[in-house]
Amino acid sequence: MRRVLIVSPHFSPVNAADMQRVRLALPHLRALGWESTVLAVAPESVEGAVIDPLLEQTYPSDIRVIRVKGLSPRHTRRIGLGSLWWRCGGALRRAGDALLARNPFDLVFFSTTQFDAFTLGPRWRKLFGVPFVLDYQDPWVNDYYRETNTRPPGGPLKFWFSQFTARRREPAVLRTASGVVSVSSAYGPSLQRRYPWFASTRVQTIPFGTSASDLEIARQHPPAVSLVPFDDDHFHHVYTGRCGPDMAIALTVLFRAFKRFLSSHPSEAARHRFHFIGTDYAPPPLGRRRAREVAEHEGVAAYVSEHCHRVPYFEALHYLTRADALMVIGSDDPTYSASKIFPYLFAQRPLLTLAHEQSQMIPLASGQGISTTYGFTQQTSIDALAAQVCAQWFEAGGCHKPNQGDLERLSSHTAVNMTALLVKAFDAAADNAPLLP
Repeated sequence: MRRVLIVSPHFSPVNAADMQRVRLALPHLRALGWESTVLAVAPESVEGAVIDPLLEQTYPSDIRVIRVKGLSPRHTRRIGLGSLWWRCGGALRRAGDALLARNPFDLVFFSTTQFDAFTLGPRWRKLFGVPFVLDYQDPWVNDYYRETNTRPPGGPLKFWFSQFTARRREPAVLRTASGVVSVSSAYGPSLQRRYPWFASTRVQTIPFGTSASDLEIARQHPPAVSLVPFDDDHFHHVYTGRCGPDMAIALTVLFRAFKRFLSSHPSEAARHRFHFIGTDYAPPPLGRRRAREVAEHEGVAAYVSEHCHRVPYFEALHYLTRADALMVIGSDDPTYSASKIFPYLFAQRPLLTLAHEQSQMIPLASGQGISTTYGFTQQTSIDALAAQVCAQWFEAGGCHKPNQGDLERLSSHTAVNMTALLVKAFDAAADNAPLLP
């Protein structure tokens, strides 16, 4: 049995998107020949952490999870310091040093969007001879905001500094990595364009898996106080997850389509309500209601509610299972991860998908026979697409037609099959030399 140390700072019971690959893989790694230890940050050291105890019931209880504490954000915020890495990176490094000094590990796997943690890979390879694999869930060096002239999260100065350090650290880390996996097939070619010595073929694309049992747990655990009044006389459309400025096109199409529906069928349209839940990563009382902003601009804000703060994972899934209809709001970035669509597909509710035409979400939804699937680009006529959505989703009753696709066709995307692909990357990395000598 081989042993892997998994570095996942935002680990369960913290509800964070970047720990989901690890959580879903843990139940299957032993059967595939790998014993795992998880190195994480203690929940109380994660600023604004949303805690979901149910997450800890979804993987074996005897898996060793080591949680380290760093500087408390309650103290560091006074001097304007909130970064998890700056507060807790030293504690993660020391804990990893101690673990690797005492125990033989065959591999280290970094699965996080706290990219500075990747820099521990070369250190541990040099000190302990252990190879490492990187999980690119987002780009470390991110040109999207510069190329689209979009305001980055945290503001231009903070983002500039993060990218300044990323451009200096990424090549050194990649040169000694023994493997790279990513959620998007676009990341490998992007890395090769940036670093001609890096072969894009060394990146294995592995989307996040999905687990039907997660949806069953969600059905059995309704929130104590629901953000959506499902028992009233309205028709409830639900979206859960991040909603950033890169989703403005999809949101505008949706609300403009609904505005047309209001004009053509006012009494029927009046029953519709749109709910956006967990749309901003900022902790309370911070957070921006971007969906509401677009709805206000389109004149339909009275029909839209937005809870921008994160909610527990299974609460978010519960809303998907109870909704009258679901909305997948996609990014104008074609590399945006398609993994988020799987819970929507497995919920088997009426589904509207609005995403970049090159996004893998388009063929995934279309492959389930969902006709209300729409692709767009920056050059798309919003009015024309909104008219199409209005006609098919609203007026023709697409929002009332359950998704009855063949879930067997999605079996390759289940957690067990995605973990099998991940283990192939582990095996290759443990056996082979680094990318460059």
